[in-house]
Amino acid sequence: MYKMRYFIAVLTFVFFTVNFNICFAKEEFNSWLINFKSVAKKKGISDNTIKIALSDVRYLQKVIDYDRKQPEFFEKTAVYISKRANKAALKKAKKKLRNNYKIFEKVEKEFQVEKELLLALWSIETNFGKYLGKMDIISSLATLSFDKRRSKFFTKELLILLKLMDKKIVSKETLYGSWAGAIGNFQFMPSSIENYAIDYDKSGKIELKQSLHDALASAANYINKIGWKYKSSCFHKVELTKSISKKYINVSAKKIKNYLTIKSWKKKGIVDIQQINDKYKAALIIPDLAVSEGSMNSPAFLVFENYEKILKWNRSLRFGVTVCTLTNMITNEI
Repeated sequence: MYKMRYFIAVLTFVFFTVNFNICFAKEEFNSWLINFKSVAKKKGISDNTIKIALSDVRYLQKVIDYDRKQPEFFEKTAVYISKRANKAALKKAKKKLRNNYKIFEKVEKEFQVEKELLLALWSIETNFGKYLGKMDIISSLATLSFDKRRSKFFTKELLILLKLMDKKIVSKETLYGSWAGAIGNFQFMPSSIENYAIDYDKSGKIELKQSLHDALASAANYINKIGWKYKSSCFHKVELTKSISKKYINVSAKKIKNYLTIKSWKKKGIVDIQQINDKYKAALIIPDLAVSEGSMNSPAFLVFENYEKILKWNRSLRFGVTVCTLTNMITNEI
């Protein structure tokens, strides 16, 4: 009986503490919002857009919860890959390509970005448009701007979104997407829309949800502009036969370091890379070493220059490896 009363007391305490913190956050958010409106006006955003965009904006605790539990940083690499680069995804990719072959071919030729890569990104980002997200983008970005973890980044994205609304490039009615503020088939952030989105079907507006032409071309334009090398390797999964000094191993996606020649990696004990030119340079990543469960026996990969371009799309080692894995699977099947 005592244990039960103690358990109930703890649950009650936790319940009231969590709710108090959420209420306090909402009050602080409202104060932040008043200040942000002033900042937006100083940045040249019109009063009308500020009123339309921010009149019903609200703090979303669910967004903060999602931000703290991103699978890219908590799932083991093998699990993360298997959930996204699998036979089901491959089957859907082949079907999407058959049904839309002409536009994929046209986009690949014009932007020099492989259709297999575009299919992989489309699959992983939104399951080929099935999961575009239903979150209020403005409230999501405002919540993340208010949150201190990455406030600077998301404040910039929110201001860009308001500028896009000012220019009539996007309208409030369409601003529903992921918890992190991304929109459309390929989950473009506002800065990506501003810099890379294209009205490819010449409809007079950029439509990243309904127009596959706009979505594909915009994604290809993005990848092309960040320096993707057409028909070049992305990565190679390897087995470590010797202990390699941790100073050569990348466990963070912030900056990939220690690019060595394939010849050098062979000398260090990586033997399953005989088919790769000795002069090519690659870096070694072991994503699971970033978490306590990881070990030198965790999945390891030699990554090339193209891999870093994927990280500009989404700065996660596991995401990059998964995109490259599914791209290779599709390439081998078509």
